[in-house]
Amino acid sequence: MTSFLSASALPDEYEQLRRTVEEFAREVVAPVAAEHDENKTFPYEVVRGMAGMGLFGLPFPEEHGGMGGDYFALCVALEELGKVDQSVAMTLEAAVSLGAMPIYRFGTDEQKQAWLPQLASGARLGAFGLTEPGAGSDAGGTRTTARLDNGEWVINGSKQFITNSGTDITELVTVTAVTGTTGSGKKEISTIIVPAGTPGFTVQPAYSKVGWHASDTHPLSFDDVRVPEANLLGAAGRGYANFLSILDEGRIAIAAVGTGVAQGCVDECVRYAKERTAFGKPIGENQAIAFKIARMEARAAASRAAYYDAAALMLSGKPFKKAASIAKLVSSEAAMDNARDATQVFGGYGYMNEYRVARHYRDSKILEIGEGTTEVQLMLIARELGL
Repeated sequence: MTSFLSASALPDEYEQLRRTVEEFAREVVAPVAAEHDENKTFPYEVVRGMAGMGLFGLPFPEEHGGMGGDYFALCVALEELGKVDQSVAMTLEAAVSLGAMPIYRFGTDEQKQAWLPQLASGARLGAFGLTEPGAGSDAGGTRTTARLDNGEWVINGSKQFITNSGTDITELVTVTAVTGTTGSGKKEISTIIVPAGTPGFTVQPAYSKVGWHASDTHPLSFDDVRVPEANLLGAAGRGYANFLSILDEGRIAIAAVGTGVAQGCVDECVRYAKERTAFGKPIGENQAIAFKIARMEARAAASRAAYYDAAALMLSGKPFKKAASIAKLVSSEAAMDNARDATQVFGGYGYMNEYRVARHYRDSKILEIGEGTTEVQLMLIARELGL
């Protein structure tokens, strides 16, 4: 795993994957990204292409319909997609790390057999319903409830900001719900699989968002939704704790996306700075521009090193919580800072939606919020330091 710490020395299988996804991003994703962004449409044709490449099954074993790879392979793919379109990258990231991974990590053999093959193939998408108007980082604020009645869970409540929850190919949403109280009187939170189309489960109209326009995001409501008792995912009362471990892994994947964004902004600026002339010479010959881009490259490199390190720890079975939080913190800030600087390098053109840097500028802010805010990452890092 130490070889992962240098992007110039990726093992052959990862480098081959990187080049394949890079080509796909350039030739398939990039040409339609602006159109989907402008029209706020979900890129079904791109998702089908990713499914055909096996990207949704990268970290899952072949016995469950996966590609037999690992989490780092997923991250390599996410970085390349993040360079050109964050919406597509996040569709893959959420489908794998939030939709399918909880079932793989905590599901019974029956649940894995029932759900994983179609999720790993990319033919269907999974989502995870955690956040509520008063609950996200604060598990104690969870108000969605589930009670057992004649062998069925009866679920009532609502969720918000749920990715991949309302597409035509959404198969299920796993939701956190209060299923009782602990011995100390705290809420017992469990996770339950709710198939799409279950009576009482309503996908509300999509949000009007600042960015990630081609990513599917909806609020959800549950009105006496009934699912079999066997749809409990993991042990009762372990739902939130299990999902925290999923978030630790997911932060590495988010960091890979952020790294891709940061590097994509560098690549766009280098090209533009060589082509755009002002006062008789390319603007890249001006030290102010050159230094700005050099600093952007340094951010991207630091971000990559951070998520490579976290992935190496994770796959070697070592504690990686702090490293994952550092990677998520560094990469999300690098993406936002580089997007801002790239917009400045492009000048007026950088404010036009037809340019990729403009989309990155709108899209990048959510990287500092989703799957654990910057403040949560700082809290986790400080806690790991014993503070």
